[in-house]
Amino acid sequence: MAEQKIFAGPRIRRIRNAKGLTQTSMAEGLGISPSYLNLIERNQRPLTVQLILKLASVYKVEPDELQAEAGGTISALKEVFADPLLAGELPGDQELLEIAEAAPNVSSGVIKLFRAYREQAVRLSDLSEMLARDGRATALSSARLPIDEVHEVFERRPNHFASIEEEAEAFTALLQPGDDLAGALKAWLKREAGIIVRVLPVATMPNWRRRYDRHSQRLFISERLSPFDQLREIAMEACLVRMSVAIGAELQALKLSSDEARRLARFELARYAAHALMMPYGAFHSAALRARYDIDVLRSRFGVSFEQAANRLTMLQRPGAQGVPFFMLEVDNAGHRFRKAGAQGFPQARFGGGCPKLSVHAAFAQPAQILVEAVEMPDGAEFLTIARTLEGPQGAFNERPRRTALLLGCDIGFRDEIVYAMALPGGQPGTAAKPGQVPAIAVGPACRLCERSGCLARAEPPVTRPLGLDEMVTGLSAFDFR
Repeated sequence: MAEQKIFAGPRIRRIRNAKGLTQTSMAEGLGISPSYLNLIERNQRPLTVQLILKLASVYKVEPDELQAEAGGTISALKEVFADPLLAGELPGDQELLEIAEAAPNVSSGVIKLFRAYREQAVRLSDLSEMLARDGRATALSSARLPIDEVHEVFERRPNHFASIEEEAEAFTALLQPGDDLAGALKAWLKREAGIIVRVLPVATMPNWRRRYDRHSQRLFISERLSPFDQLREIAMEACLVRMSVAIGAELQALKLSSDEARRLARFELARYAAHALMMPYGAFHSAALRARYDIDVLRSRFGVSFEQAANRLTMLQRPGAQGVPFFMLEVDNAGHRFRKAGAQGFPQARFGGGCPKLSVHAAFAQPAQILVEAVEMPDGAEFLTIARTLEGPQGAFNERPRRTALLLGCDIGFRDEIVYAMALPGGQPGTAAKPGQVPAIAVGPACRLCERSGCLARAEPPVTRPLGLDEMVTGLSAFDFR
Protein backbone atom coordinates (compact mmCIF):
# COMPACT_ATOMS: atom_id res chain seq x y z
CA MET A 1 0.00 0.00 0.00
CA ALA A 2 1.36 3.44 -0.97
CA GLU A 3 2.58 5.61 1.89
CA GLN A 4 0.28 8.57 2.54
CA LYS A 5 2.07 11.91 2.16
CA ILE A 6 1.68 14.42 4.95
CA PHE A 7 1.34 18.09 3.96
CA ALA A 8 1.34 20.23 7.10
CA GLY A 9 2.75 23.58 5.96
CA PRO A 10 0.32 25.85 7.85
CA ARG A 11 0.88 23.85 11.06
CA ILE A 12 4.65 24.15 10.73
CA ARG A 13 4.29 27.91 10.15
CA ARG A 14 2.10 28.28 13.25
CA ILE A 15 4.59 26.30 15.35
CA ARG A 16 7.45 28.49 14.09
CA ASN A 17 5.59 31.72 14.73
CA ALA A 18 4.48 30.56 18.18
CA LYS A 19 8.14 29.98 19.11
CA GLY A 20 9.26 33.31 17.59
CA LEU A 21 11.60 31.68 15.06
CA THR A 22 12.59 32.82 11.60
CA GLN A 23 12.63 30.36 8.72
CA THR A 24 16.44 30.45 8.77
CA SER A 25 16.76 29.61 12.47
CA MET A 26 14.15 26.85 12.32
CA ALA A 27 15.75 25.39 9.21
CA GLU A 28 19.11 25.26 11.04
CA GLY A 29 17.51 23.40 13.95
CA LEU A 30 15.96 20.85 11.56
CA GLY A 31 19.11 20.47 9.47
CA ILE A 32 17.51 21.62 6.21
CA SER A 33 17.84 24.70 3.98
CA PRO A 34 15.57 27.75 4.49
CA SER A 35 14.31 27.40 0.91
CA TYR A 36 13.24 23.81 1.56
CA LEU A 37 11.41 24.87 4.74
CA ASN A 38 9.70 27.59 2.72
CA LEU A 39 8.44 24.94 0.26
CA ILE A 40 7.16 22.82 3.17
CA GLU A 41 5.28 25.75 4.68
CA ARG A 42 3.63 26.43 1.30
CA ASN A 43 2.54 22.73 1.07
CA GLN A 44 4.75 22.21 -1.97
CA ARG A 45 6.78 19.51 -0.22
CA PRO A 46 5.52 16.78 2.17
CA LEU A 47 7.02 16.04 5.54
CA THR A 48 9.48 13.13 5.62
CA VAL A 49 9.74 10.66 8.50
CA GLN A 50 13.13 12.15 9.42
CA LEU A 51 11.66 15.64 9.63
CA ILE A 52 8.74 14.47 11.78
CA LEU A 53 11.17 12.81 14.21
CA LYS A 54 13.35 15.93 14.19
CA LEU A 55 10.36 18.17 14.99
CA ALA A 56 9.43 15.86 17.84
CA SER A 57 12.92 15.87 19.37
CA VAL A 58 13.94 19.52 18.78
CA TYR A 59 10.60 21.37 19.16
CA LYS A 60 8.61 18.81 21.20
CA VAL A 61 5.92 18.52 18.50
CA GLU A 62 3.77 15.39 18.74
CA PRO A 63 3.66 13.43 15.42
CA ASP A 64 -0.10 12.90 15.85
CA GLU A 65 -0.56 16.67 15.88
CA LEU A 66 1.06 16.92 12.46
CA GLN A 67 -1.07 14.17 10.96
CA ALA A 68 -4.40 15.28 12.47
CA GLU A 69 -6.71 16.94 9.99
CA ALA A 70 -9.25 19.63 10.80
CA GLY A 71 -12.01 17.17 10.00
CA GLY A 72 -14.76 18.97 11.89
CA THR A 73 -13.90 22.31 10.29
CA ILE A 74 -13.74 20.79 6.81
CA SER A 75 -17.12 19.08 7.28
CA ALA A 76 -18.63 22.36 8.44
CA LEU A 77 -17.13 24.23 5.48
CA LYS A 78 -18.58 21.63 3.13
CA GLU A 79 -21.98 22.34 4.68
CA VAL A 80 -21.48 26.07 4.08
CA PHE A 81 -20.58 25.64 0.42
CA ALA A 82 -23.44 23.18 -0.10
CA ASP A 83 -25.94 25.98 0.51
CA PRO A 84 -27.84 26.90 -2.71
CA LEU A 85 -26.41 30.44 -2.56
CA LEU A 86 -22.86 29.06 -2.79
CA ALA A 87 -23.39 25.79 -4.66
CA GLY A 88 -21.68 27.15 -7.78
CA GLU A 89 -18.60 28.13 -5.77
CA LEU A 90 -18.00 24.74 -4.14
CA PRO A 91 -14.23 24.18 -3.87
CA GLY A 92 -12.63 20.78 -3.95
CA ASP A 93 -11.66 18.96 -0.78
CA GLN A 94 -8.02 20.02 -1.13
CA GLU A 95 -8.96 23.69 -1.29
CA LEU A 96 -11.20 23.33 1.77
CA LEU A 97 -8.32 21.63 3.58
CA GLU A 98 -6.01 24.50 2.69
CA ILE A 99 -8.53 27.05 3.96
CA ALA A 100 -9.03 25.17 7.23
CA GLU A 101 -5.30 24.72 7.74
CA ALA A 102 -4.05 28.12 6.65
CA ALA A 103 -6.72 30.22 8.34
CA PRO A 104 -8.48 28.23 11.09
CA ASN A 105 -9.83 31.34 12.84
CA VAL A 106 -11.22 32.74 9.59
CA SER A 107 -12.77 29.35 8.81
CA SER A 108 -14.41 29.31 12.23
CA GLY A 109 -15.77 32.81 11.65
CA VAL A 110 -17.23 31.84 8.25
CA ILE A 111 -18.93 28.81 9.81
CA LYS A 112 -20.40 30.88 12.65
CA LEU A 113 -21.63 33.50 10.20
CA PHE A 114 -23.27 30.85 8.00
CA ARG A 115 -25.01 29.20 10.94
CA ALA A 116 -26.29 32.57 12.13
CA TYR A 117 -27.57 33.32 8.61
CA ARG A 118 -29.35 29.98 8.42
CA GLU A 119 -30.89 30.39 11.88
CA GLN A 120 -32.14 33.87 10.99
CA ALA A 121 -33.61 32.56 7.71
CA VAL A 122 -35.53 29.89 9.65
CA ARG A 123 -36.77 32.43 12.18
CA LEU A 124 -37.90 34.83 9.44
CA SER A 125 -39.71 31.99 7.69
CA ASP A 126 -41.45 31.00 10.92
CA LEU A 127 -42.40 34.62 11.63
CA SER A 128 -43.76 34.99 8.09
CA GLU A 129 -45.90 31.87 8.52
CA MET A 130 -47.17 33.09 11.89
CA LEU A 131 -48.16 36.47 10.42
CA ALA A 132 -49.77 34.79 7.41
CA ARG A 133 -51.84 32.67 9.78
CA ASP A 134 -53.18 35.91 11.24
CA GLY A 135 -53.99 37.20 7.75
CA ARG A 136 -51.12 39.69 7.55
CA ALA A 137 -48.92 39.65 4.46
CA THR A 138 -45.18 40.22 4.83
CA ALA A 139 -42.26 41.21 2.63
CA LEU A 140 -39.78 38.93 4.38
CA SER A 141 -39.26 36.78 1.31
CA SER A 142 -37.59 39.38 -0.94
CA ALA A 143 -34.27 37.49 -0.88
CA ARG A 144 -35.72 34.11 -1.79
CA LEU A 145 -34.29 31.81 -4.42
CA PRO A 146 -36.29 31.38 -7.65
CA ILE A 147 -37.42 27.88 -6.62
CA ASP A 148 -38.80 29.32 -3.36
CA GLU A 149 -40.76 31.94 -5.28
CA VAL A 150 -42.21 29.30 -7.61
CA HIS A 151 -43.20 27.03 -4.74
CA GLU A 152 -44.92 29.88 -2.90
CA VAL A 153 -46.85 30.98 -5.99
CA PHE A 154 -48.17 27.48 -6.72
CA GLU A 155 -48.94 26.75 -3.07
CA ARG A 156 -51.00 29.89 -2.55
CA ARG A 157 -53.19 29.67 -5.66
CA PRO A 158 -55.78 26.97 -6.48
CA ASN A 159 -54.22 24.02 -8.29
CA HIS A 160 -56.50 24.44 -11.30
CA PHE A 161 -55.70 26.02 -14.68
CA ALA A 162 -58.86 26.24 -16.76
CA SER A 163 -57.23 27.06 -20.10
CA ILE A 164 -54.81 24.15 -19.81
CA GLU A 165 -57.70 21.80 -18.98
CA GLU A 166 -59.57 22.93 -22.11
CA GLU A 167 -56.48 22.49 -24.29
CA ALA A 168 -55.86 19.03 -22.82
CA GLU A 169 -59.42 17.93 -23.65
CA ALA A 170 -59.06 19.23 -27.23
CA PHE A 171 -55.71 17.41 -27.53
CA THR A 172 -57.29 14.18 -26.27
CA ALA A 173 -60.07 14.49 -28.86
CA LEU A 174 -57.45 14.96 -31.56
CA LEU A 175 -55.32 11.99 -30.46
CA GLN A 176 -58.17 9.50 -29.97
CA PRO A 177 -55.74 7.42 -27.86
CA GLY A 178 -58.05 4.57 -26.83
CA ASP A 179 -56.11 2.36 -24.43
CA ASP A 180 -52.66 3.35 -25.73
CA LEU A 181 -51.94 6.97 -24.89
CA ALA A 182 -48.17 6.42 -25.03
CA GLY A 183 -48.38 5.02 -28.55
CA ALA A 184 -50.67 7.83 -29.69
CA LEU A 185 -48.33 10.48 -28.27
CA LYS A 186 -45.25 8.94 -29.87
CA ALA A 187 -47.00 8.79 -33.24
CA TRP A 188 -48.20 12.40 -32.91
CA LEU A 189 -44.75 13.68 -31.91
CA LYS A 190 -43.15 11.93 -34.89
CA ARG A 191 -45.82 13.09 -37.34
CA GLU A 192 -46.26 16.70 -36.21
CA ALA A 193 -42.85 17.61 -34.78
CA GLY A 194 -40.49 14.99 -36.22
CA ILE A 195 -39.55 13.90 -32.68
CA ILE A 196 -38.69 10.24 -32.11
CA VAL A 197 -38.98 8.84 -28.58
CA ARG A 198 -36.40 6.36 -27.28
CA VAL A 199 -36.00 4.72 -23.85
CA LEU A 200 -32.30 4.45 -23.00
CA PRO A 201 -30.48 2.35 -20.39
CA VAL A 202 -28.99 3.78 -17.21
CA ALA A 203 -25.43 3.54 -18.53
CA THR A 204 -26.32 5.84 -21.41
CA MET A 205 -28.39 8.30 -19.33
CA PRO A 206 -26.88 8.13 -15.84
CA ASN A 207 -28.00 11.61 -14.73
CA TRP A 208 -31.23 12.43 -16.59
CA ARG A 209 -34.88 11.51 -16.49
CA ARG A 210 -35.55 12.99 -19.90
CA ARG A 211 -33.39 14.72 -22.49
CA TYR A 212 -34.40 16.26 -25.80
CA ASP A 213 -31.69 16.40 -28.48
CA ARG A 214 -32.61 19.27 -30.80
CA HIS A 215 -30.06 18.27 -33.46
CA SER A 216 -31.33 14.72 -33.97
CA GLN A 217 -34.89 15.56 -32.82
CA ARG A 218 -34.96 12.66 -30.41
CA LEU A 219 -36.55 12.52 -27.00
CA PHE A 220 -34.61 10.22 -24.68
CA ILE A 221 -36.33 8.75 -21.60
CA SER A 222 -34.46 6.95 -18.81
CA GLU A 223 -35.29 3.32 -18.13
CA ARG A 224 -34.99 4.16 -14.42
CA LEU A 225 -38.52 5.55 -14.59
CA SER A 226 -41.62 3.44 -14.13
CA PRO A 227 -43.91 3.05 -17.18
CA PHE A 228 -46.24 5.64 -15.58
CA ASP A 229 -43.46 8.20 -15.19
CA GLN A 230 -42.16 7.48 -18.69
CA LEU A 231 -45.65 8.23 -20.02
CA ARG A 232 -45.73 11.51 -18.08
CA GLU A 233 -42.39 12.61 -19.52
CA ILE A 234 -43.61 11.91 -23.05
CA ALA A 235 -46.88 13.71 -22.33
CA MET A 236 -44.99 16.72 -20.96
CA GLU A 237 -42.97 17.04 -24.16
CA ALA A 238 -46.08 16.73 -26.30
CA CYS A 239 -47.90 19.35 -24.21
CA LEU A 240 -44.99 21.77 -24.49
CA VAL A 241 -45.23 21.44 -28.27
CA ARG A 242 -49.01 21.43 -28.67
CA MET A 243 -50.11 23.69 -25.79
CA SER A 244 -47.32 26.27 -25.75
CA VAL A 245 -49.70 29.22 -26.10
CA ALA A 246 -51.94 28.18 -23.18
CA ILE A 247 -48.95 27.33 -20.99
CA GLY A 248 -47.30 30.63 -21.90
CA ALA A 249 -50.45 32.60 -20.98
CA GLU A 250 -50.76 30.89 -17.59
CA LEU A 251 -47.04 31.45 -17.00
CA GLN A 252 -47.42 35.15 -17.74
CA ALA A 253 -50.33 35.40 -15.30
CA LEU A 254 -48.14 34.10 -12.45
CA LYS A 255 -46.07 37.33 -12.61
CA LEU A 256 -42.77 35.78 -11.56
CA SER A 257 -39.74 38.00 -11.03
CA SER A 258 -36.92 36.20 -12.89
CA ASP A 259 -36.20 34.11 -15.97
CA GLU A 260 -35.10 31.17 -13.82
CA ALA A 261 -38.36 31.27 -11.86
CA ARG A 262 -40.32 31.34 -15.11
CA ARG A 263 -38.37 28.37 -16.45
CA LEU A 264 -39.13 26.36 -13.29
CA ALA A 265 -42.80 27.36 -13.38
CA ARG A 266 -43.04 26.36 -17.05
CA PHE A 267 -41.88 22.89 -16.08
CA GLU A 268 -44.58 22.71 -13.36
CA LEU A 269 -47.27 23.84 -15.81
CA ALA A 270 -46.13 21.21 -18.30
CA ARG A 271 -46.40 18.62 -15.56
CA TYR A 272 -49.93 19.83 -14.81
CA ALA A 273 -50.81 19.63 -18.53
CA ALA A 274 -49.45 16.07 -18.72
CA HIS A 275 -51.70 14.99 -15.84
CA ALA A 276 -54.67 16.67 -17.52
CA LEU A 277 -53.89 14.75 -20.72
CA MET A 278 -53.39 11.40 -18.97
CA MET A 279 -56.55 11.82 -16.86
CA PRO A 280 -59.10 13.95 -18.81
CA TYR A 281 -61.12 16.12 -16.46
CA GLY A 282 -64.64 14.93 -17.22
CA ALA A 283 -63.85 11.21 -17.19
CA PHE A 284 -61.62 11.48 -14.12
CA HIS A 285 -64.12 13.57 -12.14
CA SER A 286 -66.96 11.12 -12.86
CA ALA A 287 -64.81 8.13 -11.97
CA ALA A 288 -63.65 9.81 -8.74
CA LEU A 289 -67.23 10.41 -7.64
CA ARG A 290 -68.28 6.83 -8.41
CA ALA A 291 -65.23 5.37 -6.65
CA ARG A 292 -65.59 7.77 -3.70
CA TYR A 293 -62.05 9.00 -4.39
CA ASP A 294 -60.43 5.58 -4.07
CA ILE A 295 -56.97 6.32 -5.46
CA ASP A 296 -56.10 2.68 -6.20
CA VAL A 297 -59.28 2.30 -8.27
CA LEU A 298 -58.50 5.49 -10.17
CA ARG A 299 -54.86 4.60 -10.84
CA SER A 300 -55.91 1.23 -12.31
CA ARG A 301 -58.66 2.74 -14.43
CA PHE A 302 -56.45 5.41 -16.00
CA GLY A 303 -53.16 3.50 -16.05
CA VAL A 304 -51.28 5.95 -13.84
CA SER A 305 -49.30 5.83 -10.59
CA PHE A 306 -50.63 6.46 -7.08
CA GLU A 307 -48.84 9.82 -6.97
CA GLN A 308 -50.27 10.91 -10.32
CA ALA A 309 -53.84 10.00 -9.39
CA ALA A 310 -53.54 11.66 -5.97
CA ASN A 311 -52.05 14.77 -7.55
CA ARG A 312 -54.92 14.91 -10.04
CA LEU A 313 -57.45 14.87 -7.19
CA THR A 314 -56.15 18.28 -6.07
CA MET A 315 -57.05 19.75 -9.51
CA LEU A 316 -60.81 19.10 -9.53
CA GLN A 317 -62.12 22.65 -9.22
CA ARG A 318 -63.91 23.31 -12.51
CA PRO A 319 -67.02 25.45 -11.91
CA GLY A 320 -70.08 23.20 -11.97
CA ALA A 321 -67.98 20.03 -11.74
CA GLN A 322 -66.00 20.41 -8.54
CA GLY A 323 -64.64 17.59 -6.44
CA VAL A 324 -63.62 17.41 -2.80
CA PRO A 325 -61.03 20.19 -2.26
CA PHE A 326 -58.03 18.00 -1.48
CA PHE A 327 -54.56 19.31 -0.71
CA MET A 328 -51.29 17.37 -0.87
CA LEU A 329 -47.87 17.39 0.73
CA GLU A 330 -44.83 15.35 -0.33
CA VAL A 331 -41.84 14.77 1.99
CA ASP A 332 -38.76 12.58 2.07
CA ASN A 333 -37.70 10.37 4.96
CA ALA A 334 -35.51 13.15 6.35
CA GLY A 335 -38.58 15.36 6.74
CA HIS A 336 -37.84 17.77 3.90
CA ARG A 337 -41.06 19.18 2.44
CA PHE A 338 -40.59 19.88 -1.25
CA ARG A 339 -44.02 19.79 -2.86
CA LYS A 340 -47.28 21.29 -1.64
CA ALA A 341 -50.48 22.05 -3.56
CA GLY A 342 -54.20 22.32 -2.98
CA ALA A 343 -57.47 22.54 -4.87
CA GLN A 344 -57.99 25.88 -3.13
CA GLY A 345 -54.34 26.49 -2.36
CA PHE A 346 -52.34 24.64 0.28
CA PRO A 347 -53.85 25.51 3.70
CA GLN A 348 -50.61 26.83 5.17
CA ALA A 349 -52.33 28.91 7.84
CA ARG A 350 -54.92 26.28 8.85
CA PHE A 351 -52.89 23.07 8.44
CA GLY A 352 -49.20 23.92 8.08
CA GLY A 353 -47.93 20.44 7.33
CA GLY A 354 -44.80 20.63 9.49
CA CYS A 355 -45.92 18.50 12.43
CA PRO A 356 -43.75 15.39 13.07
CA LYS A 357 -46.84 13.50 14.28
CA LEU A 358 -48.46 13.46 10.83
CA SER A 359 -48.83 9.97 9.38
CA VAL A 360 -46.81 10.89 6.28
CA HIS A 361 -43.67 10.44 8.38
CA ALA A 362 -44.83 7.08 9.78
CA ALA A 363 -45.54 5.86 6.24
CA PHE A 364 -41.84 5.11 5.63
CA ALA A 365 -42.02 2.34 8.24
CA GLN A 366 -44.91 0.74 6.31
CA PRO A 367 -44.05 1.05 2.61
CA ALA A 368 -46.95 0.91 0.12
CA GLN A 369 -49.53 0.86 2.95
CA ILE A 370 -52.22 3.53 3.09
CA LEU A 371 -52.48 5.22 6.49
CA VAL A 372 -55.71 7.06 7.29
CA GLU A 373 -56.11 9.41 10.24
CA ALA A 374 -58.22 12.30 11.47
CA VAL A 375 -56.09 15.11 12.87
CA GLU A 376 -57.05 18.14 14.94
CA MET A 377 -55.25 21.49 14.90
CA PRO A 378 -54.81 23.65 18.03
CA ASP A 379 -57.71 25.89 16.94
CA GLY A 380 -60.07 22.90 16.70
CA ALA A 381 -60.02 22.52 12.87
CA GLU A 382 -60.06 18.84 11.85
CA PHE A 383 -58.76 17.18 8.69
CA LEU A 384 -58.89 13.72 7.14
CA THR A 385 -55.41 12.67 6.01
CA ILE A 386 -54.28 9.81 3.75
CA ALA A 387 -50.57 8.95 3.60
CA ARG A 388 -48.57 6.49 1.52
CA THR A 389 -45.00 6.02 0.30
CA LEU A 390 -44.27 6.60 -3.38
CA GLU A 391 -42.16 4.66 -5.85
CA GLY A 392 -39.40 6.86 -7.27
CA PRO A 393 -36.77 6.22 -9.95
CA GLN A 394 -35.12 2.83 -9.68
CA GLY A 395 -31.56 2.80 -8.38
CA ALA A 396 -28.76 0.34 -8.96
CA PHE A 397 -27.61 -2.06 -6.25
CA ASN A 398 -24.97 0.34 -4.94
CA GLU A 399 -27.20 3.45 -5.01
CA ARG A 400 -29.51 4.90 -2.39
CA PRO A 401 -32.22 6.88 -4.21
CA ARG A 402 -34.36 9.43 -2.48
CA ARG A 403 -37.71 7.99 -1.40
CA THR A 404 -40.74 10.13 -0.63
CA ALA A 405 -44.19 9.84 0.87
CA LEU A 406 -47.38 11.69 -0.01
CA LEU A 407 -50.03 13.08 2.30
CA LEU A 408 -53.45 13.86 0.83
CA GLY A 409 -55.85 15.75 3.05
CA CYS A 410 -59.19 17.54 3.18
CA ASP A 411 -61.51 19.07 5.72
CA ILE A 412 -63.12 16.44 7.96
CA GLY A 413 -66.53 17.69 6.82
CA PHE A 414 -66.10 15.79 3.54
CA ARG A 415 -65.48 12.44 5.27
CA ASP A 416 -68.85 11.01 4.22
CA GLU A 417 -67.92 11.40 0.54
CA ILE A 418 -64.58 9.59 0.78
CA VAL A 419 -64.01 5.85 0.94
CA TYR A 420 -61.04 6.23 3.30
CA ALA A 421 -63.29 7.51 6.09
CA MET A 422 -64.31 3.87 6.58
CA ALA A 423 -60.95 3.35 8.29
CA LEU A 424 -61.90 5.81 11.04
CA PRO A 425 -63.93 4.81 14.09
CA GLY A 426 -67.62 5.11 13.23
CA GLY A 427 -66.77 5.51 9.56
CA GLN A 428 -69.41 3.27 7.97
CA PRO A 429 -70.67 4.33 4.54
CA GLY A 430 -73.61 6.73 4.62
CA THR A 431 -73.22 7.74 8.24
CA ALA A 432 -72.53 11.38 8.90
CA ALA A 433 -69.86 12.43 11.34
CA LYS A 434 -71.01 13.35 14.82
CA PRO A 435 -69.26 15.76 17.18
CA GLY A 436 -66.66 13.91 19.21
CA GLN A 437 -67.15 10.67 17.25
CA VAL A 438 -63.72 10.68 15.60
CA PRO A 439 -60.79 10.59 18.05
CA ALA A 440 -58.57 12.95 16.08
CA ILE A 441 -54.79 13.03 16.55
CA ALA A 442 -53.70 16.32 18.12
CA VAL A 443 -51.20 17.94 15.73
CA GLY A 444 -49.94 21.45 14.99
CA PRO A 445 -48.81 23.52 11.99
CA ALA A 446 -45.09 23.18 12.92
CA CYS A 447 -43.20 22.91 16.20
CA ARG A 448 -42.07 26.54 16.13
CA LEU A 449 -45.65 27.71 15.60
CA CYS A 450 -47.38 25.24 17.92
CA GLU A 451 -48.15 25.97 21.56
CA ARG A 452 -49.34 22.51 22.62
CA SER A 453 -47.72 21.76 25.97
CA GLY A 454 -46.36 18.36 26.98
CA CYS A 455 -45.97 17.16 23.35
CA LEU A 456 -43.69 14.12 23.22
CA ALA A 457 -42.96 14.73 19.53
CA ARG A 458 -41.88 18.36 19.86
CA ALA A 459 -38.60 18.97 18.01
CA GLU A 460 -38.22 22.73 18.53
CA PRO A 461 -39.47 25.36 20.97
CA PRO A 462 -42.24 27.75 19.84
CA VAL A 463 -41.10 31.20 18.75
CA THR A 464 -44.14 32.73 20.43
CA ARG A 465 -43.41 31.59 24.02
CA PRO A 466 -40.37 31.94 26.33
CA LEU A 467 -38.63 28.74 27.40
CA GLY A 468 -39.49 27.54 30.91
CA LEU A 469 -36.02 27.05 32.35
CA ASP A 470 -36.79 25.76 35.85
CA GLU A 471 -34.16 23.66 37.64
CA MET A 472 -36.82 22.22 39.94
CA VAL A 473 -39.28 21.06 37.26
CA THR A 474 -38.73 19.10 34.05
CA GLY A 475 -41.64 18.54 31.68
CA LEU A 476 -42.31 15.78 29.17
CA SER A 477 -41.08 17.85 26.24
CA ALA A 478 -37.41 18.57 25.67
CA PHE A 479 -38.46 22.20 25.08
CA ASP A 480 -40.60 23.31 28.03
CA PHE A 481 -42.08 26.76 27.74
CA ARG A 482 -44.12 29.10 29.88
